[in-house]
Amino acid sequence: MDQVFKALADDTRRRLLDRLHEQNGQTLGELCERIAMTRQSVTQHLAVLEAANLISTVRRGREKLHYLNPVPLQEIQERWIDKFERPRLRALGDLKRRAEETMSDKPSYVYVTYIASTPEKVWDALTDADLTAVYWGHSNVSDWRPGSRWEHVRTDGSGVADVVGTVVESDRPSRLVTSWAAPEHEGEPARHSRVTFDIRPHADIVRLTVTHEDLDGEDELRAISAGWPAVLSNLKSLIETGSPLPQEPWLVPGR
Repeated sequence: MDQVFKALADDTRRRLLDRLHEQNGQTLGELCERIAMTRQSVTQHLAVLEAANLISTVRRGREKLHYLNPVPLQEIQERWIDKFERPRLRALGDLKRRAEETMSDKPSYVYVTYIASTPEKVWDALTDADLTAVYWGHSNVSDWRPGSRWEHVRTDGSGVADVVGTVVESDRPSRLVTSWAAPEHEGEPARHSRVTFDIRPHADIVRLTVTHEDLDGEDELRAISAGWPAVLSNLKSLIETGSPLPQEPWLVPGR
């Protein structure tokens, strides 16, 4: 507990926790963007927070993602603020832990690519029906407003949508979050997965991070682990050269 109070005593460390509360799972670079401080200094503050168990970290490829851990803060509240409401707080804490344990059973996938372009052009490539038809083999159709329906429609003229969902967040040109489901499971939220597109300037280029969460088991994880790199490589080629790759990369040649 002494380490927790020491960590919270510094304004910069409290602001870092605020940033993670707003958007969990950020890299060191992303956290530094909104803190007027060198990377080395921010790293030292993050080390204090991690030692106090206020944040945890996960490696995704070459990146290290930082996540807020609210448990020590709840322990402070239970011990020093709401001591007369402990039974209720414990019940809520147990419910939260059970919910998180259930969620953690579902695998997720993260893919990062760098594109010589602007955030606006990358956003349009992900949301424009005509552009997605060129490199994805499907048209992404929606007005892209939060709460709106979207469809992943075949380009063979059949009008069949292989994926449907809802626009959860839409902040052009930096962030798009959508739910994904097979059409027959559209009315079953428990069977929906979630895709987040984070589009960030990276010097003179763009870093695109795609996070696909709440996948339905290892089979679906294997499928999208092959699908996303193929689609995003085709997108990158289209934006940077004006043409998709000469062969649809998701079509594996026969052996």
